[in-house]
Amino acid sequence: MRTGEEITQVRPSQRFDEEALAKYLSKNLEGFSGPLRVRQFEYGQSNPTFLIATGRKQWVLRKKPPGKLLPSAHAVDREYRIIKALRETEVPVPETYLLCEDDSVIGTSFYIMDLVEGRIFRDPTAPELSSNRERSQIFDAMNDTLAKIHGVDWRSLGLADYGKPGNYMGRQVSRWTKQYEASKTHDIESMDRLIDWLPKSIPEDDSTTIAHGDFRLENLILHPAEPKVIAVLDWELSTLGHPLADLAYNCMVYHIPFKGGIRVGYSGLDVEALGIPPESDYVAAYCRRTGRTEIPNWEFFLAFSMFRLAGIVQGVYKRGLDGIASSDKAETYGQHVQFLSDIAWRIASGREGLTQLHEFG
Repeated sequence: MRTGEEITQVRPSQRFDEEALAKYLSKNLEGFSGPLRVRQFEYGQSNPTFLIATGRKQWVLRKKPPGKLLPSAHAVDREYRIIKALRETEVPVPETYLLCEDDSVIGTSFYIMDLVEGRIFRDPTAPELSSNRERSQIFDAMNDTLAKIHGVDWRSLGLADYGKPGNYMGRQVSRWTKQYEASKTHDIESMDRLIDWLPKSIPEDDSTTIAHGDFRLENLILHPAEPKVIAVLDWELSTLGHPLADLAYNCMVYHIPFKGGIRVGYSGLDVEALGIPPESDYVAAYCRRTGRTEIPNWEFFLAFSMFRLAGIVQGVYKRGLDGIASSDKAETYGQHVQFLSDIAWRIASGREGLTQLHEFG
């Protein structure tokens, strides 16, 4: 679909003082001249995203949600910083214009960036495409983009303090355990098992790159007519971290059933018949691009990624119950935490057969 096709009126729980915003932008955003019209993008479960428009130009505003938030969540200042820094690299990101951390303007921090026009595929099988060849090329472009992110010299961009190099997986396991427990609404046995297993199973490999944190097809904008990534979105969870955590998160879809769960997956599909590379081929392509010859402990990274997603979904569900979620669908997410954590525990306990991805020629 096109980037402008999922725009609605601002939901009641997400409304803010548009007059105050217009006054602020008239002083701080070059080229801004009212009157201002504000609408909301339907997608996005974390930081509410809005299309702001005047008679001559359109921008995207991304802000923290209202209400009480979990510690370290919804860091729009970090999103703004990483996107601005990556404009100097080969990683495709929108142009950014300003960051406002004055809550008195519209109630929370926000930033302004370009509206990038292109295609977004919400379904990871990209059924809109009629050509398997183009689908294959798009997946290769996604793979190449992830490799480019992980190849960025973050020190030269002044991002040495963007995260803490070293012990990333240990800190992530601890962080998402705390985030899950802070938004927990009921007991889930598989989550409890993962909370016990993950800290004991952290691999020795302690590589550090920029990690996007939510890298998947849905968070990419593709060129309107070419199999080319023109923007990577949703950098809220980015940090200095382990590249294989990003890769495993990108590959979770291979372990989610085609029907069922919070997302459509590939499990049960003949992906090659659709032009989608099998997981082993996709991972091998990434390894060739990044100079890796092996991936030990692949099951750990996959199980952790599922656990982390379950924690994120639990937070969305809790915000839905509290009436402050970014989407009206949030209250339906409770059942999916169990679904995701059950898959994660099957992977961790070896009850889901994995293609051996440990060595590449």
